[in-house]
Amino acid sequence: MIKDVMEALRFAWSPSSWDMFLWSIGLFSSYLKLLRASIFGSKSIPISSSIVQKIGSSRPICVVTGVTSGIGKATAFALAEKGYHVVLVGRSPQLLSETLKEIKSKNKDAQLKSFVVDMSCFSSIFNFKDSLEKWLSDAELHPSIQLLVNNAGIMAISSRPTNEGYDRVMATNYIGPFTMTKLLLPLLENSSVPSRVVNVVSFTHRYASIGKVDKDYVTGKHFTTYNQYPHAHVYEYSKLCLLLFSYELHRQLRLKDDSHHVSVIAADPGFVKTNLMREYPKYVSAFAFLSFKLVGLLQTPDEGARSSVDAALAPSETSGVYYFGGKGRTIKSSKASRDPKLGKQLWETSCGLFDQLQSYND
Repeated sequence: MIKDVMEALRFAWSPSSWDMFLWSIGLFSSYLKLLRASIFGSKSIPISSSIVQKIGSSRPICVVTGVTSGIGKATAFALAEKGYHVVLVGRSPQLLSETLKEIKSKNKDAQLKSFVVDMSCFSSIFNFKDSLEKWLSDAELHPSIQLLVNNAGIMAISSRPTNEGYDRVMATNYIGPFTMTKLLLPLLENSSVPSRVVNVVSFTHRYASIGKVDKDYVTGKHFTTYNQYPHAHVYEYSKLCLLLFSYELHRQLRLKDDSHHVSVIAADPGFVKTNLMREYPKYVSAFAFLSFKLVGLLQTPDEGARSSVDAALAPSETSGVYYFGGKGRTIKSSKASRDPKLGKQLWETSCGLFDQLQSYND
């Protein structure tokens, strides 16, 4: 026990841990924005409580990443209940199998398909795209999907590069979702009904240092120049990038087609008790959970998934917004996250990385 306490104290005095303190301010700021919106009469966006409509004789297909625990699992449960044919995407074959069985045990009518995908491994994502298209063809389903939920994410307290030399947090939390979206966009555009991308973001973006959005920053190589791995800064920066990408994708799609055929929504679950902080000293995560529980802001995975599910079920014309707090409520994200110039720069950097990764996998 003494060893665990000393580890927690050393961790608490690290520079990144002080950054994490600012996250709590960011969370309170988000709830204050929510309160202000309710006082001044900002309306929630209507959401559907009914079962989603079938496409011909088939259910609409949604792909959800990071489904083996936490918010991703809760989101997959909820969307299966709503009538989606849910494609479960996760890194662990065993946990994927357990998740599939668990959903089936509670919803015998659920239609599910699972694929093993590592969101930090780009060959795995490219292989998934091929496997998904093959499955759609073999199952005689329309070559399209109606919903993509980029939920997978990690936090890490040490630097662990991917095979490409990218920071693993940046790869999993941003470059992976960007790659997944780019690869599946043709399937979303091929849908006979409006389709949607939901990116699961975080209130931590509010305290991200903008820095740059060039290749060194986006791949995380810049962070290797630090004497100590800036784990909090890397996480919040990855979530800022995902949010910038969400808004820029919305703008890019509007330039191509103003009919909102493919919409994009960012969904912030708030502070949720999951295993996201599993690498942190146990007393640090326990203190964080207790503190937010005492002020009534600690949520269960089911509660945290509400923003993602609300976003998935919002009217088709809803796009380019930031969901927070459940019940179809939206607030403004940080000023930096809404900077179109920064979003365009990130888009160009990310497309360059995507082209490079694609050439490796051709």
